[in-house]
Amino acid sequence: QMKLMESGGGSVQAGGSLRLSCEVSGDTMSSYCMGWIRQAPGKEREGVAFIDSDGSTAYADSVKGRFTISQDNAKNTLYLQMNSLKPDDTAMYYCVARPGRYGGFWLRYPRPTHFGYWGQGTQVTVSS
Repeated sequence: QMKLMESGGGSVQAGGSLRLSCEVSGDTMSSYCMGWIRQAPGKEREGVAFIDSDGSTAYADSVKGRFTISQDNAKNTLYLQMNSLKPDDTAMYYCVARPGRYGGFWLRYPRPTHFGYWGQGTQVTVSS
């Protein structure tokens, strides 16, 4: 059973940076589409960034050019480097996984039923 554990969230000022990590246990990432989803109070859930096992990536328009998703297969860890943070980035960030590929498709449909594996979430708060 795959388990996901996020870390790295926190509070920063606008313009700052954070790096989120998602440690994977129980299975390897190589057979999964991995990604980050966020949800802020009163807002819809949003797919942020996804990466397929072949390294292809997809990003929400709201984070393109500021966020970078990556994975270290040796450490079985997923990352999200977030730069130039804005108050609108404030949310709970969840690491998710589903077997297969096509992260660019799943990015647009971040429903819980679409992903078999979720982490507990890590809070990111950006102040102006």
